[in-house]
Amino acid sequence: MDIRPISPSLLFEELADRIDAAPRSSWVRVALDGAPAARPGWLADGLIDPLRLRGREVVRVSSDDFLRPASLRFEYGKTDPDAFYDDWLDVGGLTREVLGPLEPGRSGKILPTLWDTRIDRATRAPYLTVPPGGVLLLDGALLLGRGLPFDLTVHLWLSPGALARRTEEERRWTLPAYARYEQEAGPVDIADVVVRVDDPRHPAVVERL
Repeated sequence: MDIRPISPSLLFEELADRIDAAPRSSWVRVALDGAPAARPGWLADGLIDPLRLRGREVVRVSSDDFLRPASLRFEYGKTDPDAFYDDWLDVGGLTREVLGPLEPGRSGKILPTLWDTRIDRATRAPYLTVPPGGVLLLDGALLLGRGLPFDLTVHLWLSPGALARRTEEERRWTLPAYARYEQEAGPVDIADVVVRVDDPRHPAVVERL
């Protein structure tokens, strides 16, 4: 593989061009995948204005708002890395309420948030309708290799050392889950775009030869 350094601003523009190349007759579902230390939400936020300047409606959704209830997430304790990997994300809810309605020929009516983990109950958010040609930017961790229907996937890749250094102390118990993710899902191999972010000020696009 080849590593191509790129400025954050140019990264936003290149990704916006790639997303905007999709037909405007339907929706574009974009996964921005990465551990919290990789800041996938930062990338999602940085794409909003470039996409809107290209005439695209944009909807931001975070997988943190589609976690399962505490009784299911914490069945094996609050710091079990395998449960974090397998059981925390509500894959069914995310597909049913967000990704499925944006399939070609569907309604485009999505639920932007489902579960508030702070109070452990449904958010009761209103549905919203994404117009044809609109772009969904979904950020979160451990999104790939689950069969979720995306049109473009971007993985923010941290080396194991960088991931360990940049993960907050209270979240270091999740590190084995990310090691498992690299081994089992292989996000660097299956993502459409891979961006190395060991130094967030100096990202680099990974170009597979």
